[in-house]
Amino acid sequence: MYIPKDDRYEKMPYNRCGKSGLKLSAVSLGLWQNFGYKDNFANMENMVHRAFDLGITHFDLANNYGNPYNGSAEENFGKILDRGMREFRDQLCISTKAGYDMWEGPYGDKNGSRKYLTASLDQSLKRMGLEYVDIFYHHVFDPDTPLEETALALDNAVRQGKALYVGISNYNKAQTGEIMKIFKELKTPFIVNQPSYSMLNRWIETDGLRDFAYEQGIGLAVFSPLYQGLLTNRYLNGIPEDSRIGKGNTWIKNELNEQLLGKLRALNKFAASRDQSLAQLALSWVLREGKVTTVLIGASRPEQIEDNVQAAYKSDFTPEELSIIESILR
Repeated sequence: MYIPKDDRYEKMPYNRCGKSGLKLSAVSLGLWQNFGYKDNFANMENMVHRAFDLGITHFDLANNYGNPYNGSAEENFGKILDRGMREFRDQLCISTKAGYDMWEGPYGDKNGSRKYLTASLDQSLKRMGLEYVDIFYHHVFDPDTPLEETALALDNAVRQGKALYVGISNYNKAQTGEIMKIFKELKTPFIVNQPSYSMLNRWIETDGLRDFAYEQGIGLAVFSPLYQGLLTNRYLNGIPEDSRIGKGNTWIKNELNEQLLGKLRALNKFAASRDQSLAQLALSWVLREGKVTTVLIGASRPEQIEDNVQAAYKSDFTPEELSIIESILR
């Protein structure tokens, strides 16, 4: 029987998601990797339990997580809930997404249609054994579906009691602004955008999304903050066989050149001066200035979660420290 730690809420910061009343743990656990059909269930369960013990309340999924068996991450999370965590449902913020290819035929491919989104959410709730999710996202902008249709489908999920809030993912500033106008007319509780963001991937700054979301009261839950593991100490001295690049499970192998390695080693040295690991520094940097609500981490073992959570306690930087980081990243 799982019994969570009594002190789990004492250290983790909880940030208000935009202008909504919902607070999210500064660090959230994403179940994109290592929660699929072929992964070790005991390890998955240990990671979820350890995350909750450390104050992580937000668990982020999607209909297609668990590759090559779409939906298996949600199924496994449902099993974890059944084995002792379901009684803590009201202490959890559970999100899922739909938008990428999910099932065969024209109604399950990459899209934002009302039919696809409605069917997908029903499937997700069944897999996890839930009556509702806290946040339901459209996973990726669909240029072939009118934004009004996508917005109405998300709004309908709330009105049916299947989601409490809605969000979008992988939408740029302009796309966010367009759908935001529709949500305002519908009075939909639209509270969050989920983009990629890291020291090595700063598109939400150049696009203007980061500042726009902050000004408009939209939360940001960012993924890939460690840039597929490059912003860790894993690759500082070569490519381990058991790493994502070593296994061929990532698209960034060609980016790991000597120039980038020089930056990573300099960042690692600077992190040590702050008594942080490179990963902790990268996560703390994402949370700087309070414009990001929560940073979504992935993990392959509980110890990684323990290490990454420390970043939430040290997200303040002096102007001099930020200047040093910028000089390294140039």
